Amino acid sequence: MSLQLLAVAGEASGDLHAARLLAELARIEPDVSVFGLGGDEMRAAGVATIADSSEISVVGLVEVLKILPRARQIFADLLAEVERRKPAAALLVDFPDFNLRLAKELSRRGVPVVYYVSPQIWAWRRRRVHQIARDVARMLVLFPFEVEFYRRHGVNAVHVGHPLVDEVPRLPQVWDDPKPHPEAEPFRIALLPGSRRSEVEVLLPLQLRALAALSARVPVVGRIIQAPTISRESIERHLADTGLGPHTAPPVEIVDAERFAAIADSHLALCASGTATLEVGLLGTPMIVCYRLSAWTYRLARLLVKLPHVSLVNLVLERSAVPEKLQREADPEHLAAEAERLLLDSGAIAAMRGHLAELRGRLGVGGASGRAARELAGVLAMRAAA
Repeated sequence: MSLQLLAVAGEASGDLHAARLLAELARIEPDVSVFGLGGDEMRAAGVATIADSSEISVVGLVEVLKILPRARQIFADLLAEVERRKPAAALLVDFPDFNLRLAKELSRRGVPVVYYVSPQIWAWRRRRVHQIARDVARMLVLFPFEVEFYRRHGVNAVHVGHPLVDEVPRLPQVWDDPKPHPEAEPFRIALLPGSRRSEVEVLLPLQLRALAALSARVPVVGRIIQAPTISRESIERHLADTGLGPHTAPPVEIVDAERFAAIADSHLALCASGTATLEVGLLGTPMIVCYRLSAWTYRLARLLVKLPHVSLVNLVLERSAVPEKLQREADPEHLAAEAERLLLDSGAIAAMRGHLAELRGRLGVGGASGRAARELAGVLAMRAAA
């Protein structure tokens, strides 16, 4: 009889990381049946999902309140399925506000929890480490410094590396061309408004207006990098609302395939804060990180988060390698002015690319998904032998 495994991921990045891990697990333990919560990537990897994670993947206090009833229903449905299937273990990926609560309930039911992609408790809400020590059997972390932090608090933590090292290929970048940028050729600007609907609703109109403002200063074309969790119809609605499209000035296209190639072929990216900043950075494309939260969420974050930077790329590099435009500074004029400054300053572009060239080495060697799968397989083997 096959072992049952619960797998739960939230955001698009977690869905992808979970799918890659589960594909590796299938090579080691082909008789494991997986059910849970995820998106298209996890379903393609064979996970029987009881709901789509995009239903409850939002950012901000106000946004969370809107989806709370559905989140509670999904939570209850997962636990009911756990009672029915009696999984040998659970794989919880990132998504801490949901998954840490779930880990508590699973621990009570005797289901060992393997947590992949650590919550950033070293940045804020550190007291959660005590719950993690109680409820998580094994914490699989992406960054080496996280191991020491967890082990100091009695958590069984294992550094497996960052899966993006394998997922993001090495591609030629448009600035690699030693020839100066011809003035007649427009600059290509990639817009990455995020993978959550709530993010896209706020950031895409802002980025499109910034692109329009930039086009009055330098020739540009835009390309919206569509996340798998975002529908093309919603992007087209925002284009229509701002009067932009493939045949306008500036022209804007939607890229839903070969996204990494499109980013690498862009001179600059306007990028939502999150995992996407690491993807853009690994491709070597200069970027401006932009983000907006509701006023109340931002005030709370300022009180709780004690970090020198917001974007993951700056945190990993431990310096201000890329500019961050947040809240009031995340407006079209600020973004357009900063974009113009960068595009016309070859020295600034070269300096930023020099910083980004260090990123892959900082994230470690490849094979993270395989190492994580072997750790999970070890937990499953212990359960099978018990």
